[in-house]
Amino acid sequence: MSDYRLHCFAQSGNAYKVALYLNCAGLDWEPVFVDFMAGGVTRDPAWRTANNAMGEAPVLEHAGKSYSQSGAILTMLAEKTGKFAPNGADEAYEALRWILFDNHKFTSFLATYRFQRAFLPNAPDPAVLAFLKGRFEPALNVVEGHLANRAFILGDWPTIADFSFAGYAFFPEAETGFDFDDVAPNFAAWKRRMAALAGWQDPYDLMPGEKIAPVR
Repeated sequence: MSDYRLHCFAQSGNAYKVALYLNCAGLDWEPVFVDFMAGGVTRDPAWRTANNAMGEAPVLEHAGKSYSQSGAILTMLAEKTGKFAPNGADEAYEALRWILFDNHKFTSFLATYRFQRAFLPNAPDPAVLAFLKGRFEPALNVVEGHLANRAFILGDWPTIADFSFAGYAFFPEAETGFDFDDVAPNFAAWKRRMAALAGWQDPYDLMPGEKIAPVR
């Protein structure tokens, strides 16, 4: 058995944050498929009891313990392994600040917009889509401006903050509705730097589950 077992599925950007970190950090890990898209398994009380009472992926198993919430997992892994870790207390705070911003403003609105736009069985209310898009774009603009004079979120090297922002950045435009090269060139350049890291893989190559064509 691998040192780390990650409960994940191909469409989950939050799971991708951790999967990509594990791969780029060169850690010994294996995926455990979570049938979310077709089976809705995370809503099953038995799954929640066994894996995560919050009903969410990712869940990381290591040394007899389970960890959930991508930001907390990334922080734990950086502290345990030293890989992509912030340098000192000030950088640790700065990484946490950006991870919280990502989870609250960047990932949350982009992930919900993408799901409703690409995978919701019934056509979403256009007003809801417009609201979500309108909430994500200012968050993207913050990151775009921040990356105008630095290679990565904290400076010249990637840290766990970058893996947090990578969660939904690499899904296709057909799903997200965003051509980042056009609307956020600094962010697009950051994506290329992340994709150049040893161990980088596309989410649909890195995690298990069938790739599903957008429904609209």
